[in-house]
Amino acid sequence: MAAVKDGTGHILRAPQERYLERLQPPRDPLLAEMEAYAAEHDVPIADPEVGRLLDVLTRSRALAGGARRVVEVGTAIGYATLILARATPEGRVVTIDRDPEMLERARGYLERGGVLDRVELVEGEALAVLDRLEPPFDLAWIDAEKADYRRYLDRLLPRVTVGGMLLFDNLLWKGHVAEPPEDEDDPTAEALHAFNAYLMMHPQLRSQVLGTGDGVGVATKIQQTILELGGPF
Repeated sequence: MAAVKDGTGHILRAPQERYLERLQPPRDPLLAEMEAYAAEHDVPIADPEVGRLLDVLTRSRALAGGARRVVEVGTAIGYATLILARATPEGRVVTIDRDPEMLERARGYLERGGVLDRVELVEGEALAVLDRLEPPFDLAWIDAEKADYRRYLDRLLPRVTVGGMLLFDNLLWKGHVAEPPEDEDDPTAEALHAFNAYLMMHPQLRSQVLGTGDGVGVATKIQQTILELGGPF
């Protein structure tokens, strides 16, 4: 199968990365097909180990009765959407993307995966759509425009339950967040560098950035926001 990753050795040293890849269980044929399509057509999707982490975290929430409603920002071809829906067999997933062609391809994969009846595909700019969504959500997965991550978080947080999780992909951005390239500017890395500090210091969250895939942010909402309490005061 063609590689999904954008190169190797960006986050972990290559031998460790290869070892961890060998530990991954085989994907089912549909996920493997989606990975091959994404690699061939240069469609950004979660790395397989990130998909596995997403499955573990979402499934643990669902088994504990805490993942009835899930929201995804950035559908692409529906790779993570399929993982989220399978991990929440009694829940629903709302997924947002501005590209109608991607949403149609995602629809086909989700139908083949037997989860389309529990997924709402929403076309539009994520920031505008998020303003319209009715809370609450128990889990949010964000893998879209990196420069907008802070704004996604600010809009999502009042809509996520206390104890709910927010997960962000690509927070280390090919290693450029920690080691910016000397010969070129990388505005995405600069935006994520600022976002990571915001995520880690946010008073309503308990957060960590993991070196899985291209860097995954994992945050649990620990208290209500001022907006939820009726503020600003």
